[in-house]
Amino acid sequence: MRALKHPLPAEFSLERLLYALSDPVRLEIVRYLANVPQASCGELDGGRPKSSVSHHFRVLRDAGLVHTRNVGTTHMNSLRAEELDQRFPGLLNSILSQA
Repeated sequence: MRALKHPLPAEFSLERLLYALSDPVRLEIVRYLANVPQASCGELDGGRPKSSVSHHFRVLRDAGLVHTRNVGTTHMNSLRAEELDQRFPGLLNSILSQA
């Protein structure tokens, strides 16, 4: 598997972050990851097609919300909460606290 690219915290942009979170599927993924240390794509796909899930994870990675690492043939995902909070203090908690 090829290595996936992740932006540095200094490269996080508010526009990309808000765009990524504007989709209900991606917001659902982020909310799930906020409550677990990590999860596989399979745990988060919600029965959606693999191509759709791959697209959503790419948008989340590009925004800096999610870190994805390869474990064999599985992608394990974790929320980059600490890095996001350093770049945009309190933003992620504010978003996640909304019903």
